[in-house]
Amino acid sequence: MFLYTVGGLVALGGLFLMVDYNSFIKLRNIVEEAFSTMDVFMKKRVDLIPNLVETVKGYARHEAETLEKVVQARNLAMNSRTMGEKEAGENQLTGTLKSLFALSESYPELKADAQFLDLQQQLQRVEEDIANARKYYNAVVKSFNTKVESFPSNFVARLFGFKKKEFFVIAEAQRENVEVKF
Repeated sequence: MFLYTVGGLVALGGLFLMVDYNSFIKLRNIVEEAFSTMDVFMKKRVDLIPNLVETVKGYARHEAETLEKVVQARNLAMNSRTMGEKEAGENQLTGTLKSLFALSESYPELKADAQFLDLQQQLQRVEEDIANARKYYNAVVKSFNTKVESFPSNFVARLFGFKKKEFFVIAEAQRENVEVKF
């Protein structure tokens, strides 16, 4: 009788371990898929930038410094590998794009250019897609991290080396209020 009880407890422990391990694998794959989706949208944004820069160049030839910063930020975002590098690159790219669009305010012909307007609309749609993908990514990271830290799953996480994932956050400079003047 005692052996059956011990055997039953070992079997239950093994079953818990297997189920919990598999749920970690499932959550980890969801996190990776969410990041990959976000990465696709960020790549799409990066691919729009050369066309945008070329369009602006035609109207604002003496604004080379701003255009150079946009290109540098694009290259940084494109070549980033780690989550921290990707965050930094994306935040820098967002900031330089804001300055590019602010620059366009000084050129009425540019603001009226059909290609520029189309690129601006495409970029706006991609930015919305990125924001939604970031929200989804951060939601699944939250689920994963909660499981990593929750009892008794935290023992399984430690046993198999599952560690908390990083959230994708925006730069502190992007949190500042935008000044609107009429």
